[in-house]
Amino acid sequence: MNTNCKTFVEYITTQAPKHNKQALEEDVYSRFKLTKDRKVYHNEYFAVRFSYSKSTSDSFSNTVLSLSALEKYDKIPFFVVLVRQSADNLIFLANTTFLNKISHSSKELSMTNIKGSFNGSDIIRNYNGKLNSPENFDYLFAIHQGLDWEDNLSRLVDASSNIRPVNQKFMPSPEETVNIFSSIDRSNSFILSESFSVLEKDLNERCSLCRDAILIASHIENTNIRGRLIESLITSNEEERQEIIKNLQNIETALPSYDTKNGLGDYCRKFDNGDTYTDIKTKIIYLNSNPKAYNVDKFLKQMADSRSIFLFFFIGVDEKSIFKTILCSVYHDKLLDNTILQFHWAGRNTRGAAQFNGVAIDEMLKEREFHNNINCQKAKNFLNDLLNR
Repeated sequence: MNTNCKTFVEYITTQAPKHNKQALEEDVYSRFKLTKDRKVYHNEYFAVRFSYSKSTSDSFSNTVLSLSALEKYDKIPFFVVLVRQSADNLIFLANTTFLNKISHSSKELSMTNIKGSFNGSDIIRNYNGKLNSPENFDYLFAIHQGLDWEDNLSRLVDASSNIRPVNQKFMPSPEETVNIFSSIDRSNSFILSESFSVLEKDLNERCSLCRDAILIASHIENTNIRGRLIESLITSNEEERQEIIKNLQNIETALPSYDTKNGLGDYCRKFDNGDTYTDIKTKIIYLNSNPKAYNVDKFLKQMADSRSIFLFFFIGVDEKSIFKTILCSVYHDKLLDNTILQFHWAGRNTRGAAQFNGVAIDEMLKEREFHNNINCQKAKNFLNDLLNR
């Protein structure tokens, strides 16, 4: 999170008025030059909702905010500050990633009908072993940034209503299960083949054609727009690419969202020894982020095809340049060790999303000589874990 967020969080926990919700709201509103939007106070860096409890407990059942209102602020840190009558203030991150469900008036909630509100008791207090408290906010918000609104909405719909989500859990047949596990050997063979070098050269050439535009796009704060834009720059044909670059150079305050394919990979190319699906990920080295890896059910469904091979094309960007690219198998040892599976999808109608630990990607990009190391047994164990979710 940026300095403005950290200053706000530190102020709330150390110096801000206590015990009186109205006094705290007025103080913070003035001190941080916030805009009031009904129950939410916000600026361009963060948004906050204040709640009050007579109890000294960290739990509270007050209705906090509607899900439709939260959607407006879900791309920036959304805080809930609990003002307690006889205890210190508490502060939680309450973006959609950190909600268990939508408890209040959520019967009609669906993917196309954003209804209902969340209560204080719906805010997750311990996320993947990390307390929802200031010392972990950097880590937690980096997790949230790597997930899409649709990912979290699907989970909340599933948890909060009787409506089954649009995307259902993929249940492979015995033959498809064999194909899924065979994808490890397919990946190993492909990496050692000439086709891998051809694909790697193709992607690097495409990257070189728009290096300047990628550098400009890398400074966009909105991670979703930044990612989709860079994906489009690399995967488009020359005419489409020039149109995107033209718009990018002329834009001043906002950028259009260039939609890429809604499948597993951004760039698909067929070879004699396999059909490749490559997901393009830009890693800004100086930013802390845990990028989304893939939707688990989409991944398994694609690997159930007997020719499918899934890879990642990581583009490393620092303050001045694109300093390195690597083409990496989804089964690379280090990627598997640093894949984060969201625990609160367990037992749902879908297997949810996977993310990567961004620090591990930074380390891979900084390796002097990168090699695709695949441990077959580790990969098999990983696939078993996915299938059993």
